[in-house]
Amino acid sequence: MITVEEAEKIILAQATDYGAEIIPFELALGRVLAENIKADRDLPPFNRVTMDGIAVNYDAVADGISTFKIKATQAAGDEPVEIEENDECVEIMTGAMLPASADTIIRYEDLSLRAGLATLVTQEIKRGQNIHYKGKDKKHNDQVAGIGQVITPALISMVASVGETELRVKKLPRVVIISSGDELVEVDQIPSPYQIRRSNNYTVKAVLKQHNIEANMLHLPDDPDVIKKQLKTCLENYDVLLLSGGISMGKFDYMPKALEELHVESLFYKVQQRPGKPFWFGKHNKGPLVFAFPGNPVATFMCLHRYFLPWLNASVGKEPQITMRAVLNNRVSFHHPLKYFLQVKLHQNEHCQLVATPVEGNGSGDFANLTDTDAFMELPAQRNEFKKGEVFKIYTF
Repeated sequence: MITVEEAEKIILAQATDYGAEIIPFELALGRVLAENIKADRDLPPFNRVTMDGIAVNYDAVADGISTFKIKATQAAGDEPVEIEENDECVEIMTGAMLPASADTIIRYEDLSLRAGLATLVTQEIKRGQNIHYKGKDKKHNDQVAGIGQVITPALISMVASVGETELRVKKLPRVVIISSGDELVEVDQIPSPYQIRRSNNYTVKAVLKQHNIEANMLHLPDDPDVIKKQLKTCLENYDVLLLSGGISMGKFDYMPKALEELHVESLFYKVQQRPGKPFWFGKHNKGPLVFAFPGNPVATFMCLHRYFLPWLNASVGKEPQITMRAVLNNRVSFHHPLKYFLQVKLHQNEHCQLVATPVEGNGSGDFANLTDTDAFMELPAQRNEFKKGEVFKIYTF
């Protein structure tokens, strides 16, 4: 049995670059860029008006002119209208291109408009005000986004503004979620008194969907021949197999033997943690990885967040997530030589501290408890008592 830190190190050492693919930019949210994006022209591409009002030449204001004849009205997207006389102005809208003959925008709030004339009602006018100058944000060919950036709504806006309709992004692994056991029936079926509905696979699928992975699902009966045949097919067609259950020492746990016969090397089995002690991790000699989580729902959920998601982020080139910590809100006792992942509810106190309140559950099979919690708090294995006010790592979900 190995420590949590050793398990994490072994798993992260198997981070794999699956290459890149090109997808439409509007489908790229949450993906990781695999190319540098450059501006196809200056940003903004022209001197852009930032307030509704009038465009004037500041020299006229400096010469004491306070009333201007409105020559025309220019909307955003219109061809600029030029000023020909000192006492002329152009009524102009936000987003419009500044006429070359003007250099200052005076907003409506500082004007009185009447009978085709605009009169200043303030003396607080500065040359060049209310203008977003050409190239102020980025110059032509400047990089606007780079390899390794996660594509956010703001980045979608940027790539759209430079005309990138397709983006090269890091490929995601092909994943299959495998459940097993004759005691499990499908969601739409009525279980017998000694059966339960399958839920772990749907939970895992939902978490992966949050990370842009559309995983397939497969359920295997307690039949060693069927298990071996199906696992062989999965190893040939997927990069990652996520197993939930069937990996322990029970009489009907056929997975370990089938994986061994299919040349999947065990990199570790059992981790000093609760929940999730009987966690198995291995690698096929041709590359596919196998995460075999314990069948208890809370254990599967915790292992998925603590081990698989960090591996996924490393594989697609995401920066490691900032380690979050929270203040324990109640005293906790745990008298086992294991690292304890405590389910907690989070809130922020009046001092802007993140506070974690333990939520009592009924062990790793109590998946109903997950709906009332926000995170796992990682409590060190070297201690039995944890005091209110102490700070520990958390993994949010």
